[in-house]
Amino acid sequence: SVFNAETAELLSHHQVEIKQEFPREGWVEQDPKEILNSVYECVERTCEKMNELNIDIANIRAIGVTNQRETTVVWDKTTGEPLYNAIVWLDLRTQSTVERLLKRIPGKNKTFSKFKTGLPLSTYFSAVKLRWLLDNVEEIRRAVEDGRAMFGTVDSWLIWSLTGGTNGGIHCTDVTNASRTMLFNIHSLEWDPDLCKFFDIPMEILPNVRSSSEIYGLMESGALTGVPISGCLGDQHAALVGQMCFRDGQAKNTYGTGCFLLCNTGQKSVFSEHGLITTIAYKMGKDKPAFYALEGSVAIAGAVVRWLRDNLGIAKTSQEVEKLAAEVGTSYGCYFVPAFSGLYAPYWEPSARGIICGLTQFTNKNHIAFAALEAVCFQTREILDAMNKDCGIPLRQLQVDGGMTNNKILMQLQSDILCIPVVKPSMPETTALGAAMAAGAAEGVEVWSLNPGDLSAVTCERFEPQINPEESEYRYARWKKAVMKSMGWESSEGPSNGKSKLMQVKYH
Repeated sequence: SVFNAETAELLSHHQVEIKQEFPREGWVEQDPKEILNSVYECVERTCEKMNELNIDIANIRAIGVTNQRETTVVWDKTTGEPLYNAIVWLDLRTQSTVERLLKRIPGKNKTFSKFKTGLPLSTYFSAVKLRWLLDNVEEIRRAVEDGRAMFGTVDSWLIWSLTGGTNGGIHCTDVTNASRTMLFNIHSLEWDPDLCKFFDIPMEILPNVRSSSEIYGLMESGALTGVPISGCLGDQHAALVGQMCFRDGQAKNTYGTGCFLLCNTGQKSVFSEHGLITTIAYKMGKDKPAFYALEGSVAIAGAVVRWLRDNLGIAKTSQEVEKLAAEVGTSYGCYFVPAFSGLYAPYWEPSARGIICGLTQFTNKNHIAFAALEAVCFQTREILDAMNKDCGIPLRQLQVDGGMTNNKILMQLQSDILCIPVVKPSMPETTALGAAMAAGAAEGVEVWSLNPGDLSAVTCERFEPQINPEESEYRYARWKKAVMKSMGWESSEGPSNGKSKLMQVKYH
Protein backbone atom coordinates (compact mmCIF):
# COMPACT_ATOMS: atom_id res chain seq x y z
CA SER A 1 0.00 0.00 0.00
CA VAL A 2 1.24 3.51 -0.84
CA PHE A 3 0.19 6.47 1.33
CA ASN A 4 0.42 10.22 1.00
CA ALA A 5 2.47 11.42 4.00
CA GLU A 6 0.58 14.71 4.28
CA THR A 7 -3.01 13.45 4.13
CA ALA A 8 -2.53 9.76 5.10
CA GLU A 9 -4.68 8.86 2.11
CA LEU A 10 -4.21 5.50 0.41
CA LEU A 11 -2.95 6.15 -3.14
CA SER A 12 -2.58 2.64 -4.47
CA HIS A 13 -2.16 -0.94 -3.32
CA HIS A 14 -1.78 -4.49 -4.54
CA GLN A 15 -2.11 -7.75 -2.68
CA VAL A 16 -1.19 -11.36 -3.30
CA GLU A 17 -2.51 -14.22 -1.18
CA ILE A 18 0.15 -16.46 0.34
CA LYS A 19 -0.50 -20.20 0.45
CA GLN A 20 -0.52 -21.96 3.80
CA GLU A 21 0.58 -25.57 3.84
CA PHE A 22 -0.72 -28.13 6.35
CA PRO A 23 1.73 -31.06 6.05
CA ARG A 24 0.20 -32.79 9.10
CA GLU A 25 -2.66 -32.15 11.47
CA GLY A 26 -1.86 -29.08 13.56
CA TRP A 27 1.13 -28.11 11.39
CA VAL A 28 1.01 -24.80 9.52
CA GLU A 29 3.81 -23.69 7.20
CA GLN A 30 4.53 -21.08 4.52
CA ASP A 31 7.28 -20.95 1.92
CA PRO A 32 9.67 -18.07 2.77
CA LYS A 33 10.62 -17.71 -0.93
CA GLU A 34 6.95 -17.34 -1.82
CA ILE A 35 6.54 -14.66 0.87
CA LEU A 36 9.56 -12.78 -0.53
CA ASN A 37 8.40 -13.11 -4.15
CA SER A 38 4.95 -11.85 -3.18
CA VAL A 39 6.64 -8.72 -1.78
CA TYR A 40 8.58 -8.19 -5.02
CA GLU A 41 5.40 -8.73 -7.02
CA CYS A 42 3.39 -6.27 -4.88
CA VAL A 43 6.14 -3.63 -5.21
CA GLU A 44 6.32 -3.97 -9.01
CA ARG A 45 2.54 -4.10 -9.56
CA THR A 46 1.91 -1.14 -7.22
CA CYS A 47 4.58 0.90 -9.04
CA GLU A 48 2.85 0.08 -12.36
CA LYS A 49 -0.48 1.24 -10.88
CA MET A 50 1.20 4.46 -9.66
CA ASN A 51 2.47 5.12 -13.19
CA GLU A 52 -1.06 4.61 -14.54
CA LEU A 53 -2.24 7.22 -12.02
CA ASN A 54 0.54 9.55 -13.26
CA ILE A 55 2.23 9.59 -9.85
CA ASP A 56 6.02 9.59 -10.14
CA ILE A 57 7.44 6.70 -8.12
CA ALA A 58 10.52 8.84 -7.49
CA ASN A 59 8.25 10.47 -4.88
CA ILE A 60 8.30 7.30 -2.79
CA ARG A 61 10.53 8.37 0.08
CA ALA A 62 10.53 5.42 2.47
CA ILE A 63 9.36 1.84 2.90
CA GLY A 64 7.84 0.28 6.01
CA VAL A 65 7.54 -3.45 6.67
CA THR A 66 4.77 -5.07 8.66
CA ASN A 67 4.40 -8.80 9.14
CA GLN A 68 2.65 -11.68 10.82
CA ARG A 69 4.44 -12.02 14.11
CA GLU A 70 6.08 -15.10 15.71
CA THR A 71 6.30 -16.98 12.38
CA THR A 72 9.83 -18.40 12.33
CA VAL A 73 12.35 -18.58 9.48
CA VAL A 74 15.89 -19.98 9.47
CA TRP A 75 18.02 -19.41 6.36
CA ASP A 76 21.57 -19.92 5.10
CA LYS A 77 23.45 -16.63 4.92
CA THR A 78 25.92 -17.98 2.34
CA THR A 79 23.28 -19.08 -0.21
CA GLY A 80 20.37 -16.86 0.85
CA GLU A 81 18.10 -19.94 0.81
CA PRO A 82 15.65 -20.87 3.59
CA LEU A 83 16.66 -24.08 5.38
CA TYR A 84 13.05 -25.08 6.10
CA ASN A 85 9.56 -23.69 5.55
CA ALA A 86 8.46 -20.85 7.82
CA ILE A 87 6.61 -22.26 10.84
CA VAL A 88 3.49 -20.13 11.27
CA TRP A 89 2.38 -18.67 14.63
CA LEU A 90 -0.72 -20.94 14.75
CA ASP A 91 1.32 -24.13 14.34
CA LEU A 92 0.86 -26.69 17.16
CA ARG A 93 3.74 -29.11 16.49
CA THR A 94 5.69 -27.61 19.41
CA GLN A 95 3.19 -28.83 22.06
CA SER A 96 5.59 -31.61 23.11
CA THR A 97 8.53 -29.16 23.04
CA VAL A 98 6.59 -26.91 25.43
CA GLU A 99 5.80 -29.84 27.73
CA ARG A 100 9.45 -30.88 27.78
CA LEU A 101 10.60 -27.32 28.54
CA LEU A 102 7.99 -26.99 31.31
CA LYS A 103 9.58 -29.95 33.08
CA ARG A 104 12.83 -27.95 33.33
CA ILE A 105 11.13 -25.13 35.21
CA PRO A 106 10.88 -25.42 38.98
CA GLY A 107 7.22 -26.04 39.76
CA LYS A 108 6.28 -26.33 36.03
CA ASN A 109 5.34 -22.67 36.18
CA LYS A 110 4.19 -21.47 32.73
CA THR A 111 4.57 -17.86 33.80
CA PHE A 112 8.27 -18.12 34.73
CA SER A 113 9.17 -16.03 31.67
CA LYS A 114 6.35 -13.55 32.12
CA PHE A 115 8.24 -10.75 33.88
CA LYS A 116 11.13 -10.71 31.42
CA THR A 117 9.22 -11.34 28.19
CA GLY A 118 5.58 -10.55 28.98
CA LEU A 119 4.66 -13.94 27.51
CA PRO A 120 3.56 -17.31 28.88
CA LEU A 121 5.40 -20.43 27.71
CA SER A 122 3.24 -21.44 24.75
CA THR A 123 3.44 -22.99 21.27
CA TYR A 124 2.77 -19.53 19.81
CA PHE A 125 6.12 -17.85 20.27
CA SER A 126 9.24 -18.13 18.12
CA ALA A 127 11.69 -19.60 20.67
CA VAL A 128 9.83 -22.91 20.91
CA LYS A 129 9.49 -23.12 17.11
CA LEU A 130 13.22 -22.45 16.76
CA ARG A 131 13.94 -25.10 19.41
CA TRP A 132 11.84 -27.59 17.41
CA LEU A 133 13.78 -26.77 14.22
CA LEU A 134 17.13 -27.24 15.97
CA ASP A 135 15.92 -30.56 17.41
CA ASN A 136 14.35 -31.96 14.24
CA VAL A 137 15.99 -30.52 11.13
CA GLU A 138 19.48 -31.90 10.50
CA GLU A 139 20.25 -29.24 7.88
CA ILE A 140 19.56 -26.42 10.35
CA ARG A 141 21.69 -28.05 13.06
CA ARG A 142 24.59 -28.33 10.60
CA ALA A 143 24.19 -24.74 9.42
CA VAL A 144 24.28 -23.52 13.04
CA GLU A 145 27.47 -25.53 13.70
CA ASP A 146 29.08 -24.12 10.55
CA GLY A 147 28.06 -20.56 11.46
CA ARG A 148 25.90 -20.28 8.32
CA ALA A 149 22.46 -20.03 9.98
CA MET A 150 20.41 -16.89 10.49
CA PHE A 151 17.15 -16.82 12.43
CA GLY A 152 14.44 -14.23 12.09
CA THR A 153 10.75 -13.56 12.12
CA VAL A 154 9.31 -12.69 8.69
CA ASP A 155 10.33 -9.01 8.97
CA SER A 156 14.00 -10.01 9.40
CA TRP A 157 13.91 -12.42 6.47
CA LEU A 158 12.36 -9.72 4.26
CA ILE A 159 14.64 -6.85 5.34
CA TRP A 160 17.77 -9.03 5.00
CA SER A 161 16.69 -10.17 1.51
CA LEU A 162 15.54 -6.72 0.31
CA THR A 163 18.71 -4.96 1.49
CA GLY A 164 20.98 -7.26 -0.51
CA GLY A 165 20.72 -10.72 1.05
CA THR A 166 24.02 -12.60 0.64
CA ASN A 167 25.46 -9.34 -0.67
CA GLY A 168 25.51 -7.23 2.50
CA GLY A 169 21.90 -7.74 3.63
CA ILE A 170 21.03 -6.19 7.01
CA HIS A 171 20.10 -8.79 9.65
CA CYS A 172 17.80 -6.89 12.01
CA THR A 173 14.36 -6.84 13.61
CA ASP A 174 12.43 -4.26 15.59
CA VAL A 175 11.47 -4.30 19.27
CA THR A 176 7.84 -5.29 18.57
CA ASN A 177 8.78 -8.40 16.63
CA ALA A 178 11.61 -9.23 19.05
CA SER A 179 9.13 -9.01 21.94
CA ARG A 180 7.24 -12.01 20.45
CA THR A 181 10.16 -14.44 20.39
CA MET A 182 10.37 -15.25 24.15
CA LEU A 183 14.10 -14.50 23.96
CA PHE A 184 13.82 -10.74 24.43
CA ASN A 185 13.86 -8.78 27.68
CA ILE A 186 11.13 -6.15 27.24
CA HIS A 187 12.64 -3.91 29.95
CA SER A 188 16.31 -3.81 28.95
CA LEU A 189 15.25 -4.06 25.24
CA GLU A 190 17.96 -6.67 24.59
CA TRP A 191 18.17 -10.38 23.87
CA ASP A 192 18.26 -12.14 27.23
CA PRO A 193 21.24 -14.49 27.73
CA ASP A 194 19.42 -16.51 30.43
CA LEU A 195 16.43 -17.14 28.20
CA CYS A 196 18.69 -18.08 25.29
CA LYS A 197 20.42 -20.52 27.64
CA PHE A 198 17.08 -21.94 28.83
CA PHE A 199 15.95 -22.61 25.24
CA ASP A 200 19.52 -23.53 24.30
CA ILE A 201 19.59 -21.10 21.38
CA PRO A 202 22.93 -19.72 20.13
CA MET A 203 22.78 -15.92 20.33
CA GLU A 204 24.87 -15.41 17.19
CA ILE A 205 21.98 -16.49 14.94
CA LEU A 206 19.68 -13.74 16.31
CA PRO A 207 19.10 -10.47 14.40
CA ASN A 208 20.12 -7.04 15.76
CA VAL A 209 17.21 -5.35 17.53
CA ARG A 210 16.39 -1.80 16.44
CA SER A 211 13.57 0.67 17.02
CA SER A 212 10.38 0.53 14.91
CA SER A 213 11.27 3.74 13.08
CA GLU A 214 14.82 4.26 11.78
CA ILE A 215 16.69 3.65 8.53
CA TYR A 216 17.75 -0.02 8.53
CA GLY A 217 19.13 -0.10 5.00
CA LEU A 218 18.28 0.63 1.34
CA MET A 219 16.31 -1.41 -1.21
CA GLU A 220 18.85 -3.18 -3.40
CA SER A 221 16.74 -4.18 -6.41
CA GLY A 222 13.52 -3.58 -8.32
CA ALA A 223 11.61 -0.38 -9.07
CA LEU A 224 12.39 1.12 -5.65
CA THR A 225 16.16 0.55 -5.62
CA GLY A 226 17.86 3.03 -3.28
CA VAL A 227 14.75 3.86 -1.23
CA PRO A 228 15.35 3.48 2.54
CA ILE A 229 13.53 0.78 4.52
CA SER A 230 12.84 2.76 7.68
CA GLY A 231 9.78 1.34 9.42
CA CYS A 232 9.20 -2.09 10.93
CA LEU A 233 6.31 -3.20 13.15
CA GLY A 234 4.55 -6.50 13.83
CA ASP A 235 1.11 -6.37 12.18
CA GLN A 236 -0.90 -5.84 15.38
CA HIS A 237 1.43 -3.09 16.55
CA ALA A 238 1.22 -1.43 13.14
CA ALA A 239 -2.58 -1.44 13.41
CA LEU A 240 -2.34 0.22 16.85
CA VAL A 241 -0.18 2.97 15.29
CA GLY A 242 -2.41 3.21 12.20
CA GLN A 243 -5.43 3.67 14.49
CA MET A 244 -3.47 6.51 16.19
CA CYS A 245 -3.69 4.82 19.61
CA PHE A 246 -0.77 6.84 21.01
CA ARG A 247 -2.37 7.57 24.39
CA ASP A 248 -2.44 5.43 27.48
CA GLY A 249 -5.78 3.56 27.55
CA GLN A 250 -6.54 3.64 23.81
CA ALA A 251 -7.30 0.24 22.31
CA LYS A 252 -7.97 -1.37 18.94
CA ASN A 253 -9.24 -4.77 17.86
CA THR A 254 -8.20 -6.24 14.51
CA TYR A 255 -10.54 -8.82 13.03
CA GLY A 256 -8.66 -11.16 10.70
CA THR A 257 -8.09 -14.91 10.78
CA GLY A 258 -7.83 -14.35 14.53
CA CYS A 259 -8.66 -11.27 16.60
CA PHE A 260 -6.05 -9.18 18.33
CA LEU A 261 -6.99 -6.62 20.93
CA LEU A 262 -4.18 -4.27 22.00
CA CYS A 263 -4.41 -1.54 24.61
CA ASN A 264 -1.68 1.08 24.91
CA THR A 265 -0.44 1.24 28.54
CA GLY A 266 2.04 4.08 27.97
CA GLN A 267 5.72 3.93 28.95
CA LYS A 268 5.11 1.39 31.72
CA SER A 269 4.59 -2.32 31.28
CA VAL A 270 1.43 -3.67 32.93
CA PHE A 271 1.39 -7.36 33.85
CA SER A 272 -1.91 -9.11 33.56
CA GLU A 273 -3.61 -11.09 36.29
CA HIS A 274 -6.17 -12.29 33.76
CA GLY A 275 -4.34 -14.16 31.04
CA LEU A 276 -3.33 -11.27 28.77
CA ILE A 277 0.18 -10.81 27.52
CA THR A 278 2.43 -7.79 27.89
CA THR A 279 4.11 -6.62 24.72
CA ILE A 280 5.99 -3.66 23.30
CA ALA A 281 3.55 -1.41 21.45
CA TYR A 282 6.21 0.53 19.47
CA LYS A 283 9.39 2.53 19.81
CA MET A 284 9.32 5.40 17.34
CA GLY A 285 13.04 6.10 16.97
CA LYS A 286 16.46 5.18 18.31
CA ASP A 287 16.32 7.73 21.13
CA LYS A 288 12.57 7.58 21.73
CA PRO A 289 11.08 5.62 24.64
CA ALA A 290 9.41 2.24 24.20
CA PHE A 291 5.65 2.18 24.74
CA TYR A 292 3.95 -0.95 26.06
CA ALA A 293 0.61 -2.64 25.46
CA LEU A 294 -1.57 -5.37 26.89
CA GLU A 295 -2.71 -7.85 24.28
CA GLY A 296 -5.36 -10.50 24.11
CA SER A 297 -5.72 -12.76 21.12
CA VAL A 298 -8.60 -14.83 19.84
CA ALA A 299 -7.11 -17.60 17.70
CA ILE A 300 -10.21 -18.21 15.58
CA ALA A 301 -12.26 -15.28 14.22
CA GLY A 302 -12.42 -15.01 10.42
CA ALA A 303 -11.21 -18.60 10.39
CA VAL A 304 -14.55 -19.75 11.82
CA VAL A 305 -16.39 -18.26 8.84
CA ARG A 306 -13.89 -19.94 6.50
CA TRP A 307 -14.47 -23.22 8.33
CA LEU A 308 -18.24 -22.99 7.83
CA ARG A 309 -17.58 -22.27 4.15
CA ASP A 310 -14.82 -24.79 3.36
CA ASN A 311 -15.29 -27.62 5.87
CA LEU A 312 -19.06 -27.71 6.35
CA GLY A 313 -19.90 -26.23 2.96
CA ILE A 314 -22.94 -24.34 4.30
CA ALA A 315 -22.03 -21.36 2.09
CA LYS A 316 -19.92 -20.71 -1.00
CA THR A 317 -18.50 -17.37 0.11
CA SER A 318 -17.85 -15.60 3.40
CA GLN A 319 -20.44 -12.96 2.43
CA GLU A 320 -23.01 -15.74 2.16
CA VAL A 321 -22.34 -16.74 5.78
CA GLU A 322 -23.21 -13.19 6.79
CA LYS A 323 -26.41 -13.41 4.70
CA LEU A 324 -27.43 -16.70 6.36
CA ALA A 325 -26.96 -15.08 9.79
CA ALA A 326 -28.92 -11.97 8.72
CA GLU A 327 -31.90 -14.05 7.62
CA VAL A 328 -32.57 -15.23 11.20
CA GLY A 329 -30.98 -12.46 13.30
CA THR A 330 -30.51 -14.85 16.25
CA SER A 331 -28.64 -18.01 17.13
CA TYR A 332 -31.79 -19.32 18.81
CA GLY A 333 -29.94 -20.46 21.92
CA CYS A 334 -27.17 -22.20 19.99
CA TYR A 335 -23.54 -21.46 20.98
CA PHE A 336 -20.44 -22.19 18.93
CA VAL A 337 -17.07 -22.23 20.72
CA PRO A 338 -14.46 -22.51 17.92
CA ALA A 339 -11.59 -23.81 20.08
CA PHE A 340 -10.14 -25.65 17.07
CA SER A 341 -6.61 -25.48 18.42
CA GLY A 342 -7.40 -24.93 22.09
CA LEU A 343 -8.40 -21.72 23.85
CA TYR A 344 -6.00 -18.78 23.89
CA ALA A 345 -6.41 -15.61 25.99
CA PRO A 346 -7.67 -15.35 28.65
CA TYR A 347 -7.78 -19.13 29.29
CA TRP A 348 -4.60 -20.56 27.69
CA GLU A 349 -6.20 -23.99 27.69
CA PRO A 350 -4.60 -26.12 24.94
CA SER A 351 -6.76 -29.15 25.78
CA ALA A 352 -10.02 -27.47 24.72
CA ARG A 353 -11.63 -28.30 21.36
CA GLY A 354 -14.45 -26.75 19.37
CA ILE A 355 -18.09 -27.40 20.26
CA ILE A 356 -21.53 -26.35 19.05
CA CYS A 357 -24.06 -26.72 21.85
CA GLY A 358 -27.67 -25.87 22.63
CA LEU A 359 -28.83 -27.64 19.46
CA THR A 360 -32.54 -28.50 19.10
CA GLN A 361 -34.62 -29.91 16.24
CA PHE A 362 -35.34 -26.31 15.30
CA THR A 363 -31.68 -25.32 14.84
CA ASN A 364 -30.59 -24.85 11.22
CA LYS A 365 -27.55 -23.60 9.33
CA ASN A 366 -28.66 -19.98 9.68
CA HIS A 367 -28.55 -20.23 13.48
CA ILE A 368 -25.10 -21.83 13.34
CA ALA A 369 -23.85 -19.04 11.04
CA PHE A 370 -25.19 -16.48 13.51
CA ALA A 371 -23.62 -18.34 16.45
CA ALA A 372 -20.27 -18.22 14.61
CA LEU A 373 -20.45 -14.42 14.32
CA GLU A 374 -21.51 -14.19 17.96
CA ALA A 375 -18.50 -16.33 18.93
CA VAL A 376 -16.15 -13.70 17.52
CA CYS A 377 -17.91 -11.01 19.58
CA PHE A 378 -18.07 -13.01 22.81
CA GLN A 379 -14.39 -13.88 22.59
CA THR A 380 -13.58 -10.19 22.11
CA ARG A 381 -15.71 -9.34 25.15
CA GLU A 382 -13.79 -11.85 27.31
CA ILE A 383 -10.55 -10.12 26.40
CA LEU A 384 -11.99 -6.66 26.90
CA ASP A 385 -13.24 -7.68 30.37
CA ALA A 386 -9.75 -8.90 31.26
CA MET A 387 -8.25 -5.64 30.01
CA ASN A 388 -10.65 -3.53 32.00
CA LYS A 389 -9.72 -5.49 35.15
CA ASP A 390 -5.97 -5.19 34.50
CA CYS A 391 -5.99 -1.51 33.56
CA GLY A 392 -8.59 -0.43 36.07
CA ILE A 393 -10.12 1.98 33.53
CA PRO A 394 -13.04 0.59 31.51
CA LEU A 395 -12.79 1.30 27.78
CA ARG A 396 -15.33 3.83 26.57
CA GLN A 397 -15.26 2.70 22.95
CA LEU A 398 -13.47 0.14 20.80
CA GLN A 399 -11.63 1.07 17.60
CA VAL A 400 -11.78 -1.73 15.05
CA ASP A 401 -10.14 -2.71 11.78
CA GLY A 402 -9.39 -5.77 9.65
CA GLY A 403 -11.21 -7.64 6.89
CA MET A 404 -14.20 -8.78 8.96
CA THR A 405 -15.17 -5.21 9.91
CA ASN A 406 -16.89 -4.88 6.52
CA ASN A 407 -19.52 -7.17 8.02
CA LYS A 408 -22.08 -4.70 9.39
CA ILE A 409 -24.05 -7.33 11.32
CA LEU A 410 -20.87 -8.39 13.08
CA MET A 411 -20.03 -4.80 14.05
CA GLN A 412 -23.53 -4.14 15.41
CA LEU A 413 -23.45 -7.44 17.29
CA GLN A 414 -20.05 -6.51 18.71
CA SER A 415 -21.36 -3.22 20.04
CA ASP A 416 -24.43 -4.97 21.54
CA ILE A 417 -22.33 -7.62 23.27
CA LEU A 418 -19.75 -5.13 24.62
CA CYS A 419 -22.36 -2.50 25.56
CA ILE A 420 -20.04 0.27 24.22
CA PRO A 421 -19.74 1.97 20.80
CA VAL A 422 -17.59 0.34 18.11
CA VAL A 423 -15.75 2.76 15.82
CA LYS A 424 -14.44 1.81 12.40
CA PRO A 425 -12.23 4.06 10.22
CA SER A 426 -13.41 4.35 6.59
CA MET A 427 -9.92 3.51 5.33
CA PRO A 428 -9.56 -0.16 6.22
CA GLU A 429 -5.79 -0.59 5.65
CA THR A 430 -4.74 0.53 9.15
CA THR A 431 -1.93 -2.04 9.45
CA ALA A 432 -0.23 -0.83 6.29
CA LEU A 433 -0.85 2.77 7.36
CA GLY A 434 0.95 2.16 10.67
CA ALA A 435 4.02 0.78 8.89
CA ALA A 436 3.98 3.76 6.51
CA MET A 437 3.77 6.20 9.44
CA ALA A 438 6.75 4.55 11.16
CA ALA A 439 8.76 4.66 7.92
CA GLY A 440 7.87 8.26 7.12
CA ALA A 441 8.61 9.51 10.63
CA ALA A 442 12.12 8.01 10.80
CA GLU A 443 15.13 10.22 11.37
CA GLY A 444 16.66 11.01 7.98
CA VAL A 445 13.29 10.59 6.21
CA GLU A 446 11.03 12.88 8.28
CA VAL A 447 8.15 13.29 5.87
CA TRP A 448 5.46 12.20 8.38
CA SER A 449 4.85 13.99 11.65
CA LEU A 450 3.48 11.92 14.55
CA ASN A 451 2.71 14.97 16.71
CA PRO A 452 -0.91 14.62 17.85
CA GLY A 453 -1.70 18.09 16.43
CA ASP A 454 -0.44 17.14 12.96
CA LEU A 455 -2.34 13.85 12.62
CA SER A 456 -5.21 14.31 10.22
CA ALA A 457 -8.65 13.41 11.62
CA VAL A 458 -10.00 10.17 10.20
CA THR A 459 -13.58 9.67 9.05
CA CYS A 460 -15.26 6.82 10.92
CA GLU A 461 -18.42 4.78 11.08
CA ARG A 462 -19.94 4.31 14.57
CA PHE A 463 -22.03 1.39 15.83
CA GLU A 464 -23.94 2.09 19.08
CA PRO A 465 -25.36 -0.64 21.35
CA GLN A 466 -29.02 -1.32 20.52
CA ILE A 467 -30.14 -4.06 22.92
CA ASN A 468 -30.70 -3.76 26.66
CA PRO A 469 -27.70 -4.66 28.84
CA GLU A 470 -29.66 -7.38 30.71
CA GLU A 471 -30.15 -9.41 27.54
CA SER A 472 -26.52 -8.86 26.64
CA GLU A 473 -25.39 -10.15 30.06
CA TYR A 474 -27.66 -13.19 29.84
CA ARG A 475 -26.24 -14.21 26.45
CA TYR A 476 -22.69 -13.65 27.69
CA ALA A 477 -23.29 -15.86 30.75
CA ARG A 478 -24.57 -18.64 28.46
CA TRP A 479 -21.49 -18.25 26.29
CA LYS A 480 -19.23 -18.72 29.33
CA LYS A 481 -21.11 -21.91 30.19
CA ALA A 482 -20.43 -23.18 26.66
CA VAL A 483 -16.73 -22.35 27.01
CA MET A 484 -16.52 -24.44 30.20
CA LYS A 485 -17.99 -27.38 28.26
CA SER A 486 -15.28 -27.13 25.57
CA MET A 487 -12.41 -27.53 28.04
CA GLY A 488 -10.38 -30.61 28.95
CA TRP A 489 -11.26 -32.56 25.82
CA GLU A 490 -7.82 -33.63 24.53
CA SER A 491 -5.36 -35.34 26.80
CA SER A 492 -1.66 -35.42 25.98
CA GLU A 493 -1.54 -39.13 26.85
CA GLY A 494 -1.55 -41.50 23.92
CA PRO A 495 0.52 -41.56 20.74
CA SER A 496 2.67 -38.54 20.06
CA ASN A 497 0.75 -37.46 16.98
CA GLY A 498 -2.42 -37.17 19.03
CA LYS A 499 -4.22 -39.95 17.18
CA SER A 500 -4.79 -43.38 18.64
CA LYS A 501 -4.70 -46.45 16.39
CA LEU A 502 -8.45 -46.86 16.96
CA MET A 503 -9.15 -43.49 15.45
CA GLN A 504 -7.25 -44.46 12.31
CA VAL A 505 -9.81 -47.17 11.51
CA LYS A 506 -12.15 -45.98 8.79
CA TYR A 507 -15.51 -47.64 8.23
CA HIS A 508 -16.57 -48.12 4.63
